[in-house]
Amino acid sequence: MKQSAGERIFDVVNYVLLSMVIILTVYPMVYILNSSISDPDLLLMSRSFMLWPEGFSLQAYELVLQNPKIYNGYLNTLFYVIVGTTLNLLMTSLAAYALSRPDLYGRKTMMKLITFTMFFGGGMIPTFLLVKNLGLVDSRLAILIPGIISTFNFLIMRTNFQNIPTELIESAKLDGANDFTVLFRIILPISKAILAVMALYYAVDHWNDFMGPLLYLRSQELYPLQIVLRDILLSNSVEAMGAGTDSGFAIGENIKYATIIVSTLPIMLVYPFIQKYFVQGALVGAVKQ
Repeated sequence: MKQSAGERIFDVVNYVLLSMVIILTVYPMVYILNSSISDPDLLLMSRSFMLWPEGFSLQAYELVLQNPKIYNGYLNTLFYVIVGTTLNLLMTSLAAYALSRPDLYGRKTMMKLITFTMFFGGGMIPTFLLVKNLGLVDSRLAILIPGIISTFNFLIMRTNFQNIPTELIESAKLDGANDFTVLFRIILPISKAILAVMALYYAVDHWNDFMGPLLYLRSQELYPLQIVLRDILLSNSVEAMGAGTDSGFAIGENIKYATIIVSTLPIMLVYPFIQKYFVQGALVGAVKQ
């Protein structure tokens, strides 16, 4: 079909704007990657846009991977991601299933109260005082429990459950299944797409969580990777990585960039494997309430 002049201009403008967005999005990561593998002294003298590395050196990655704090941070982060995401999915599924059933007494009132929390909250200080009074400060539970259900994710999952034919649930109950059986043996197995989307949302939140550990954790052995990264980025000396060289400041700059790559790369590699589920389940029935 032949395009009009206006349509062609519209396409050109779209391509230009999208290309600019891609450049603005990709270049920071390209810069960080190039800086992490550049020669430390050349990187320190560089003051221009970096489209390729200034020399080549993997010394920063060697120092990063030799640092026990990085390994400890990785293990803690993996714990928070795996255990936290499992608890998030479990609790969100239970709440979404219960509030998706039209025969639940007080369902509309509870939904209004839950939706209210998306726009109004107690804030940082009341939340901290609550966690402190519960005796959870400086424990892993302080990271796992306060955000165990995201209201936004709950609403998406509830809407998805509402779109499942009620005849399927009724037939299961006629065969003697209770609500737990219906949820875990019927609803969840046919909701793999939405579960994959929710798992990614929760996992990314746990992986990038910074304020929670910063507020609630005191022991370094409980620090996740993001807090370890913060400590390294705030340090202007290579002593933070246990390396004593004459060009400490120079290699320290490389170490900061290498640490960012090491902490970001794993979660970026996971996304392509579950990207297809976004098309299937991210906003299934999102406009239905």
